[in-house]
Amino acid sequence: MPGATRDINNTINGTRVIALVGPAGAGKTSLAEALLFASGTIDRHGAPGATVGDASPEARARGGSTELNLMHFTYLGQRFGIIDSPGSVGFAADALRAVAVADLAIVVVDPDPARAALAAPALRLLDEQGIPHLVFVNRIDQARGRITELLEALQPMSVSPLIARQIPIRDVDKVTGFVDVALERAFHYEPGKPSSRIAIPAEVAGREAEARTQLLEHLADHDDSLLEALLSDQIPEPATIFADLTRETGDNLAVSLLFGSATSGWGIRRLLKALRHEAPAPAQTARRLDVIAPSLFAFKVSHGGAVGRLVLARLLGRDISEGAEMNASWGGRARLGALFSVQGDKTAKIADARCGDLIAIAKVDGIKPGDWLSTGPIPSPLILDEPPRNCALAIEPTDRKDDVRLSTGLSRLLEEDPSLALEQDGHEMRLRGVNDEHLRTVLARLKRRYGVDVTARAPAIPYRESIRRSVTHHGRHKKQSGGHGQFGDVVIEVKPLARGEGFRFDDRISGGAVPKQYIPAVEQGVREALARGPLGFPVVDVAVTLTDGSYHSVDSSELAFRMAGRLAMNEALAEAASHLLEPVHRLTIVTPASAASKASSAVASRRGQMVGLAPRSGWDGWDRIDALIPTSELTGLEAELRSLSHGLATYEAEYDHLAELNGPLADRITNGEIPEHA
Repeated sequence: MPGATRDINNTINGTRVIALVGPAGAGKTSLAEALLFASGTIDRHGAPGATVGDASPEARARGGSTELNLMHFTYLGQRFGIIDSPGSVGFAADALRAVAVADLAIVVVDPDPARAALAAPALRLLDEQGIPHLVFVNRIDQARGRITELLEALQPMSVSPLIARQIPIRDVDKVTGFVDVALERAFHYEPGKPSSRIAIPAEVAGREAEARTQLLEHLADHDDSLLEALLSDQIPEPATIFADLTRETGDNLAVSLLFGSATSGWGIRRLLKALRHEAPAPAQTARRLDVIAPSLFAFKVSHGGAVGRLVLARLLGRDISEGAEMNASWGGRARLGALFSVQGDKTAKIADARCGDLIAIAKVDGIKPGDWLSTGPIPSPLILDEPPRNCALAIEPTDRKDDVRLSTGLSRLLEEDPSLALEQDGHEMRLRGVNDEHLRTVLARLKRRYGVDVTARAPAIPYRESIRRSVTHHGRHKKQSGGHGQFGDVVIEVKPLARGEGFRFDDRISGGAVPKQYIPAVEQGVREALARGPLGFPVVDVAVTLTDGSYHSVDSSELAFRMAGRLAMNEALAEAASHLLEPVHRLTIVTPASAASKASSAVASRRGQMVGLAPRSGWDGWDRIDALIPTSELTGLEAELRSLSHGLATYEAEYDHLAELNGPLADRITNGEIPEHA
């Protein structure tokens, strides 16, 4: 029956969704392809046409994913969905909502302990969101350090204890196999084939026994029966160990660490078996997210394919068919259009979606990333920390005839990527994003998809000016050209105000020297003069008092007094010792402690003022830097911080105050030698 829901009858647990997260360059997409190859979904790993990751020109240009990718495969009867997340900080937000509804996340890391800190943001996010996860050490064939050293480096970044599930077997300094600690079995890597079982080498037997003891003791912390068995020197059954691992993984009581090589195919089948037995089922994820009825969570909108606008979503609860009507989180009802499965950049129409599936939905209007659709009560909205939009570009179409196409393209890109924002400041259109790399990629996508070339530059810096001296000035506007003339005559007092007090206008007119109906016109004229002061910028923090004047019974008018007020103010400003003010932002930088001194130096080199340096709360080995920095100096700061911290340091900035700027730099700005947008 069209639109009906039905109970799951295709798999016991529904489709389990695995999110691949971790730093850029760790090999997440390679791991996704290795999983698909090992499961028989693709014929050859890395073969032409076999790539199912981000194959966009933007991804090829930067050598890494720029947006999330979805895949699916079946292994030993269990269906899996994969969310391949970008690792770069500029693009990681694209998968933020999708990862939140995954059953399990795999944090993919490099084997070098010195690079362990790169995994900190991913591990912290998963802990904060309560998402079960494990760690996969990729490129084990290139490892030189010990796994225990990597484990020690990673542990401070994880709330839950990390447990080594495997011990490497080495031939001199090259990893050739592993011991499965839970099974107490050893395997030798075979190029292009499944690993072969071997006897546990004598040289690793001691390390294996130590690792197994640590594994069992941790599991016993949450299993009284296992603790009793260990105290009685009983050897626990493998089924007991794996049941505890499954439970503790799902309850975020432990984080397993496995290793292998995605490109060589080593350790992939062992990882698949762990996923099949230990990844939580969709029902457990539904409980974590308070889903009590069949529900769809929309995590992304996609444009540009042959199908048009698609909503990417995950289904929790029961299977559902095209045409189903559901309650919407924004109120009212929504009817599902055509349903599609997604494999990389390819879609295939399906009649219905299975419980747990990652799907694309066509022709469902009004839904946006973060919305729920449900056949029953709407689940609670997910609270996610969006990355700060630290970078902005002023943009305009290179060809004015492209205005409409620019508007269309930007509206679609903004819908696809919630970390983008469009601002209008006067005549300047600003595109704001996470960082420069993010924005440049978006502009490249705009050109490729919609054929719009744009001119981009740094936004104008909102310099201001103020005065130091109090002055009194007389302004008269008189014009006679036949018939009624124009006459307005005013005297104003101009005084500086404290920084941040803005503009104040008063009058002390007595005896009707300036009729009351003309006083607002005088204020309007004064404001017009303040729009551009002697240095070329808007004037702030001044008080103006209208003290005297005169009028003509026939020739006076609002226009005449507005012109008189503007004239008086312009001449007063010329004598009031104007000076330049520059905007200053308050900056909060979070960085690994090892890069804190370099980050502080970067701030100081940009005329920044350090306000505080302290350990970052809850983040062992990280620091927080508070500083004040001129707005003009923020350009390029994000890229500099990334380069000196292996891509980990980030900052948030908000406008704080205006500060006086003097000396050669101020002269160069007022003389136009440094453009406002430099």
